[in-house]
Amino acid sequence: MPNTIITINREFGSGGGEIARLIGEKLGLKVYNRSMLDCIAEQFDMTVENIERVKAQKTSWWNDFCRFYQQFGAASNVSDRQTEVTPLSIFYAEARVLRELAEKEDCIIIGRAGFHIFRDNPNALHLLIIANRDARIARIAQKQNLTLDEAAKLLEKVDEARDTFVKNVANTSRYDARNYNFTFNVTGVQPDAVAAFLAENIRRRMEMKK
Repeated sequence: MPNTIITINREFGSGGGEIARLIGEKLGLKVYNRSMLDCIAEQFDMTVENIERVKAQKTSWWNDFCRFYQQFGAASNVSDRQTEVTPLSIFYAEARVLRELAEKEDCIIIGRAGFHIFRDNPNALHLLIIANRDARIARIAQKQNLTLDEAAKLLEKVDEARDTFVKNVANTSRYDARNYNFTFNVTGVQPDAVAAFLAENIRRRMEMKK
């Protein structure tokens, strides 16, 4: 039976990462997030921070696509680490790792444009978790011990980076509801309550497919 794949995209400060981890605990599913970038960083001989910085660069999706494949075709006798690192080349590396993981087991994937990677997979369920801006700023300030002004600036920086990455690799907006099965505004709701609701519905979906 094909594995179930849950992709969770989330706004920074919404608590989406915590919700994803709680769902994983309730369902006994592996959760893959930023930590999986370690193997990608090793492949490109870069730090995780530099990987994220490259992904946030604004670029022409089509030009990046052509450049990557031109380099790929011309580099048959050159190591991968000598190929120019672009947002798209990193995305392809991440996508390859995530597909390999999803072939082995049911899993939850946080971010990484998972909704796009598994867009044609009938066993994938795509969720978007959002929250009101003030609630996000307050959560960021509390979690990272920042002032509200500092948290607001960080929110804008991270939002821009994530928006740019999705536009670069998927040629779409991460807020386009057509990319998801469900979109949840979790403002004022505790992460455990959201996770319990989602886990129960995901469990029923998984049982129906058995």
